[in-house]
Amino acid sequence: MKTETEPTETQTPLAERPEDTLVFRTFRPGDEEPFKRLNEAWIRELFTLEAADSRVLDHPREVILEPGGEICVAELAGEVVGCCALVAIREGEFELAKMTVSEAARGRGVGRRLLEYTIAEGRRRGARRLYLNSNSRLQNAIHLYEQLGFRHIPPVPVPYSRVDVHMEMVF
Repeated sequence: MKTETEPTETQTPLAERPEDTLVFRTFRPGDEEPFKRLNEAWIRELFTLEAADSRVLDHPREVILEPGGEICVAELAGEVVGCCALVAIREGEFELAKMTVSEAARGRGVGRRLLEYTIAEGRRRGARRLYLNSNSRLQNAIHLYEQLGFRHIPPVPVPYSRVDVHMEMVF
């Protein structure tokens, strides 16, 4: 995993061909569109897009970046295939939100590596705690969160009706 002395962009070979190089990096101008498109796709496929979703997806700079958060991106062959946000809650605490991987890139370990990269980015930013909301229908995601060290916690109020799983990672 990345440490403070490593660059903010890492490359991982996904296969033998150079065009299959998977790059993990932080948000750049132009990432607004794939961040919104990828997240709207999974939310609409499984749930209902809610007002709180639209606020974040329509205004990622204002809602996530400007208050001190970050959006981590997985890029394959120059195309954004995954993203995961760190939303600043308070000093030393971030909500891990809007994690998704494109349908075409699923099943290749991209989600795990993106989550590892995002956790490392949170730590680099001084996180002592990461928090996330999910839904019990997303068993693969919940299993991944558990494998990487997130633990279930009691429910807290959230602006999403689909949320029935609450987890945290404390460093």
